[in-house]
Amino acid sequence: MSNKTTSDFEKVVGHINTACKQLNIDDAYRLRMGKCERELTANFPVRMDNGKVIIFTGFRVQHSDSRGPSKGGIRYHPDVTLDETKALAAQMTLKAAVANIPYGGAKGSVICNPKLMSQNELMRLTRRYTCEISLLIGPERDIPAPDVGTNPQIMAWIMDTYSMAKGYSVPAVVTGKPLELGGSKGRFAATGRGCMISAQLAAKQKNLSLKEATVAVQGAGNVAASAAKLLAKEGCQIIAISDSKGGVYSSKGLNIESVLNHKKETSSVIDFKGADTITNAELLTLPCDILVPAAMENQITADNASQIKARIIVEGANGPTTPEASKILYANGILAVPDILANIGGVVVSYFEWVQNIQSLFWEEEEVNDNLRRLMTSAFMEVLGISQAKKTDMRSAAYMLAVKRVAGAMAIRGIYP
Repeated sequence: MSNKTTSDFEKVVGHINTACKQLNIDDAYRLRMGKCERELTANFPVRMDNGKVIIFTGFRVQHSDSRGPSKGGIRYHPDVTLDETKALAAQMTLKAAVANIPYGGAKGSVICNPKLMSQNELMRLTRRYTCEISLLIGPERDIPAPDVGTNPQIMAWIMDTYSMAKGYSVPAVVTGKPLELGGSKGRFAATGRGCMISAQLAAKQKNLSLKEATVAVQGAGNVAASAAKLLAKEGCQIIAISDSKGGVYSSKGLNIESVLNHKKETSSVIDFKGADTITNAELLTLPCDILVPAAMENQITADNASQIKARIIVEGANGPTTPEASKILYANGILAVPDILANIGGVVVSYFEWVQNIQSLFWEEEEVNDNLRRLMTSAFMEVLGISQAKKTDMRSAAYMLAVKRVAGAMAIRGIYP
């Protein structure tokens, strides 16, 4: 028996293949979706503050542009790989298709630890990386955005570097920019807001009132923190939250603003006064109404899925649940809103930002949030309809919806020449 583990990209392709089989999608389209259209690897030098030159490796992968320009974030992380980048690019294709916005999927990454780099070092790395991938990106071709380890400032450097080469400002080349450079209101909290909207819609299906519903959130980054704050605003009782060092729990509920302020002051949520310290693993199995895994991938597995006590799971992170675990959750009657539906808020509002940049006409935050809710509600109900009609889980239904749309675009466009 082979001991070969399934790679991140192979897992996504497995979902695609299963959906294609369920829908009787032609093999030509299945095979195309099982490959990335373009993969760029760049090894480039950056001079550090101490004068030493370090060679960094970066990637930009375009999975598909069948439905429109490629779209996807840029990740700075010491453990990122080409395979992970390919998997995330493919997921972006599927997310855009589920949301029914005219994008394909892409992803970028650089193997580095931004936490150990100065602002000047990050700026030099970003500008050089932008030059390396500039032959692929552009407002009509491939539009980057922030991801793990990157932020609006880094998007500003990308936009400036690209613009300098063009000789004029091109704000639409990236999204997630500062407002001063054409960023969209509502973009920072968009992914977390999408999770909150998904939780609201899922709660209705379970006849659960969000008022006093108990919520456990794994993670304390932008997505997790935004989701926690917005759910608390809706009346939910946040009973647990965590970061990479561990978590805190109180059956009486946590003041989420106070917990997040404690994290800013101490670099972790642990040791928050009046709460018990728990592990990330313990958080997942707490008795609660809604569980929001918004940290890392592969957190809910075949080993712990049967211990999950939540009625609803809203996946804020990419790939927090393994395929084996998904089957267990569905069999146990847990409504799991998958990542390619639950966390599409970021790409949706990135699309809104891109539209605003192209039109040079900007929206107020209320308009952004209203449009996000409208679009996410439509996507949720379409996925739910497929789930009920096919008597399958929401993840399988979301993949079927996405694959059908991507294959449909490929069929209409045909093959050149």
